[in-house]
Amino acid sequence: MEDMPVAPHIQRLHELARTRRMVFIAGLPGVGKSLWLRELAEAAHSYGRRVSLLQWDVARQPFDAAVLLARYPEVDGITHAVLRNAAGLWARDAVVSWDAQHRDDDALLAGETPLIGHRFVELARHADDDAEPALAADTTRFVVPVPSVEVRRAIEDARAATTASPRHERERADAVPNVLRLLWGELLDAAAQLAAERGEAPPVDIGYDPNTYLAVFSWALGERNWEPLPVEVVLPSQPRSVYDIDAPVVDLAPTESEAEAYVARVEREYPDLEALRRETAAWWRSAMRGQQ
Repeated sequence: MEDMPVAPHIQRLHELARTRRMVFIAGLPGVGKSLWLRELAEAAHSYGRRVSLLQWDVARQPFDAAVLLARYPEVDGITHAVLRNAAGLWARDAVVSWDAQHRDDDALLAGETPLIGHRFVELARHADDDAEPALAADTTRFVVPVPSVEVRRAIEDARAATTASPRHERERADAVPNVLRLLWGELLDAAAQLAAERGEAPPVDIGYDPNTYLAVFSWALGERNWEPLPVEVVLPSQPRSVYDIDAPVVDLAPTESEAEAYVARVEREYPDLEALRRETAAWWRSAMRGQQ
C-alpha cells in the first residue's frame, strides 16, 4: 500500500522545525494551535534539535496564584487585564534569557501565542529592548493556522468531546464552546472597527470566517515575520491528547515570585486601570506599528 501523502501544512511545519530558531503559533482558540505546536516540537526533535516551549496556558499559571487572583480575579473565566499584561512583559524577558542561553546551539523555541485578548501580544509588538533583535530576526517566524470552515467545525466538535471527557489535565483548561463563541465575537468587533476606519461595510456574522479571522491577525502581526498556515484537511481522531508531546521539551514559565514582580511592574506603569483595560481590549491595534 502506498504511503498517504503528507498534507501541505504538515510539510511546512516540518520545514519551520528544521530551519527556524523561534516559531510562535498564533491564533484563535479552536484553530489547532496545540496540535501544531506538538507537531512542531516532535519534528524539531526528529532533526536532533533541543526544544523549549513558551505557552500561554503554562506561563500564566503562576499569575493564577491565590494572592494575585484575590486582587485581580477572573471575570467569566477571562484572566484579568493586569495579569495578562504582566505575563506578556515576562514573555519578552523570557525570550531574552532563552536566546542568551542557547546562542551557540541548535535549539528551537516553539511558542503558543494566542494574541487575541492581549495574550502574549507583547511578542508581536515592536519595542526598544533586548528582546526585539531576536523577535524581529529572519530566523523567527509567527505562524497563524487558518482552518477551513469544515476543519474548524471538526475542531470544535473535538473540543466539545474533550471538555466532556478530558484525556489530559490541560484539556480541563481549554476554552469551552461558549468561550470560543465569545472570542469570535471579540474578533468580529475588531474587524468591524478596522472596516469602519477603511470606510468599508462591517463583516457579517456568519460564524467562523477564515478571511475575517486572517484579516484581523494580519493587522496584529504587521510588525513581524509571519505567515498563514492554511489547514484544509480534517485529520483523523487521535488516541492521545494534543498535549502529549512525544519528545523531550523544556517548558518556560515564571516562578510565583517573578509573577508578582511583573504584576508590580504593571501596577507602576498603569496606575489607571481603566486605561489599561481599554488598551488591553484593543490588542489588535496596539500590536501595530505607530498605533497606540
